[in-house]
Amino acid sequence: MPISILIHIANEETILGEIEQLPGINDNLLIVNNPRKRDGKDIHYVEASVTTVIWPWVRINFIEILPSDEEEAIIGFVRE
Repeated sequence: MPISILIHIANEETILGEIEQLPGINDNLLIVNNPRKRDGKDIHYVEASVTTVIWPWVRINFIEILPSDEEEAIIGFVRE
């Protein structure tokens, strides 16, 4: 099941995409499927037909892991 992430690239807008598994400690690259801007529009420097992009970790400031639909269905604190 793909994991949705937000990628914060140095001096660029935030990118939304999916990865198959979380990167390991020894990984030097991040392989992202379906890269797009947060609003779903195409990234201007990536061809429209591209479905997978590989970014080196040197360019990435940090990534955010978005909750899956299953995690959103879990009820948190309940106040009575």
